[in-house]
Amino acid sequence: MKITRLSDLADAALCRRLVVKVGSSLLVGKHGVRRAWLEGLVAEIAAARARGQEVIVVSSGAIALGAAKLGLDKGGRGSLADAQAAAAVGQIALSGLWAELLGAHGVTAAQLLLTLEDLEDRRRYLNATATLTRLLDAGAVPVINENDSVATQEIRFGDNDRLAARVAQAAQANAVLLLSDVDGLFDRNPAEAGAQLLPEVRGVTAEVHAMATGGSSSGMGSGGMTSKLQAAEIAERAGIALAIASGLHDAPIARATSDAIGTLFLPRRKDAGRKAWLGGRLRLKGALVIDAGAARALGKGSSLLAAGVIRVEGEFQRGDAVAIRSDAGATLAHGLAEYDALECARLMGHNSAEHAALLGYAPRSAVVHRDQMVVL
Repeated sequence: MKITRLSDLADAALCRRLVVKVGSSLLVGKHGVRRAWLEGLVAEIAAARARGQEVIVVSSGAIALGAAKLGLDKGGRGSLADAQAAAAVGQIALSGLWAELLGAHGVTAAQLLLTLEDLEDRRRYLNATATLTRLLDAGAVPVINENDSVATQEIRFGDNDRLAARVAQAAQANAVLLLSDVDGLFDRNPAEAGAQLLPEVRGVTAEVHAMATGGSSSGMGSGGMTSKLQAAEIAERAGIALAIASGLHDAPIARATSDAIGTLFLPRRKDAGRKAWLGGRLRLKGALVIDAGAARALGKGSSLLAAGVIRVEGEFQRGDAVAIRSDAGATLAHGLAEYDALECARLMGHNSAEHAALLGYAPRSAVVHRDQMVVL
């Protein structure tokens, strides 16, 4: 059985494990925490657990809360240092709030602060998976946020939409619900006359991306529709459904699932665990640009051979994750390189029979082996 409609997100038989992401603008208003609204959401989470679902919360709000306490302008996002300081103060209040409200329903909250590297590095990713699994088995509700106090511009998610999708991969969740300040994906800017809400999307294409607008309408969060579509792409490669719905209303989960107001992105494939992790990676060390013949071979399930490489970009070592791109710039696959960047540059365009003479040792069979590659 698969998730095919928004109401399925409230069905424990179809959606045993659900990730709910809460944006900053929903949790924090002009006058502080929107406590009454949050109490209603927590009641919905408790009800989901009572019907047999496991729930993981990805909660924004630490920077906004900390900025208010420290008196920082621009919501604490005026500089990286401001954001880091605001997060350090606000995270205490945020985790305490979730613990208090979940505790009122007899539910234990658990805090996890993750960085991009925690989910990009394979060993740390598996550690996160083990921790999440154990917490859920013990009956806790993990409350996750990016560790903004230590994350830098170069190694951070920057939004909790993509973090939620990666957490869903790590936790092997069935679905993700992104609660935002919009009802879902519209066929154009929702401020325009005649804009139509799309109830269902099967695959995030270039045309779907063209419908998105970049920024957060509240000015408080760091995401926008573009980041939500990127989250949907991450989820769909792992066979995970993702929904976008408005959290501006009371009981937002019920509004999305019972009233079917939102956009549901249905997965087109289900990669195995390692390939789902690889396909969902956000930070790649470099790129291999390939010719049309190699691109066709990848589409048929072949490994990437050096003869098809026409350009090497970036500095990477053997085992690093790299993008595989067409000469036109389209990303075709992610893979783990069998050679470092300098070796790839020496081998590119040459047939396998020439490799030993070029390198001075017996070469490996491919630049990127198909077992260490996921075609996007």
